[in-house]
Amino acid sequence: MSADPDACAIAPAANSPMRRTPGTDVEYAGFWIRVAATLIDTALVLVVTSPLLLAIYGWSYYSGGREGFIAGPADFMISWIAPAAASILFWLSRQATPGKMAVSAKVVDARTGKTLTAGQSIVRYLGYFVSALPLGLGFVWVAFDARKQGWHDKLAGTVVVRSKGSGTKPVVFDKA
Repeated sequence: MSADPDACAIAPAANSPMRRTPGTDVEYAGFWIRVAATLIDTALVLVVTSPLLLAIYGWSYYSGGREGFIAGPADFMISWIAPAAASILFWLSRQATPGKMAVSAKVVDARTGKTLTAGQSIVRYLGYFVSALPLGLGFVWVAFDARKQGWHDKLAGTVVVRSKGSGTKPVVFDKA
């Protein structure tokens, strides 16, 4: 990697004006590793938000004892605004949410490989809703896309990358 913390050598798309850099040390993060990162992030969000919602609204919040989609202003702030703000701040400061950090993945600008702009981060987060609407097809798209981009990535001009060979080390036995 370069000394510049924002620099990340990514292999651009074949139709990109940038040429493929020999010896790049990252690859696109695939579908299953991104699912793992999402599960970690979801668990962390639930660990933080559930006790707060329980303290404010009681057990009726979880048993469906509310009339609308959002139980009130605290629910809106805790369930919608806080996770969005946290994700965006993590992308801007660390290039990854805690789940992506756990799997050694980063979200970067698809053209330059650098940290996302605030605008890209907001568009990417809002793009999650676009990706989720048609039965999650925008997320499943990652499995089939050459650059492993979901619709939210395409909308924001981002890719998710990780170090090549990030998997476990191969088993080596002594010769006896």
